[in-house]
Amino acid sequence: MSQFGAAKARLVLAALLRIGWEQKRQSGLHRTLSRAGWEDYTFAFHDGEEIGPVMLKRMAKKTGLTPKDL
Repeated sequence: MSQFGAAKARLVLAALLRIGWEQKRQSGLHRTLSRAGWEDYTFAFHDGEEIGPVMLKRMAKKTGLTPKDL
């Protein structure tokens, strides 16, 4: 079972920015985030959208996000 619960996309984006990710560019809904030592990550969620635990876990593998960061 995932340690993540569901979270609103705007809170997840804010957490990513707090842990060192920066918005590199935006094209419509798709935001490309960058962080030194990591591959660029495309964040493509509406601000009010709920992101479930499975998607958060997948995102964590690519971004270094932890449940404590939320």
